[in-house]
Amino acid sequence: MSLDATGILDAIVSHAMTLGVFETVNAHEVVNAPGYGLHAEVWADSIAPVAIVSGLAATSALVVWNVRIRGNADAQPRDLVDPNMMAAVDALMNAYSGDFTLDGLVRNVDLLGQAGAALSARAGYLSQGGVVYRIYDVVLPLIVSDVWEQVP
Repeated sequence: MSLDATGILDAIVSHAMTLGVFETVNAHEVVNAPGYGLHAEVWADSIAPVAIVSGLAATSALVVWNVRIRGNADAQPRDLVDPNMMAAVDALMNAYSGDFTLDGLVRNVDLLGQAGAALSARAGYLSQGGVVYRIYDVVLPLIVSDVWEQVP
């Protein structure tokens, strides 16, 4: 038993790429300013045991991922910056709200926060490399079954 973090990360990145709304999807928090268009970055935020779905022989985990969507805040026309960002957030939320198990790698997305963090997104701005970006940080909580064996 173990957590397939690489497999889960690859699946999240691959899934975001198939939506067709991002120029790039990176499997890390970007430290260099990306180019124009909408970009996504994925990284792990936290991991903890989750009692609600754990059994007597194995402990399940809540693994919270961040999916940051970013686009140049000065993109033209400016009136479309937020609607375009919201459309990308909507596409991700719609996908995560469906039958999202990452081909069986995870039990489910914790949509309503039954084990802690709920699926959500928060808007903001980020200045990087002399460019101001409009961002949305999507919180993606995943329940992973039977990660750690319980040995008496």
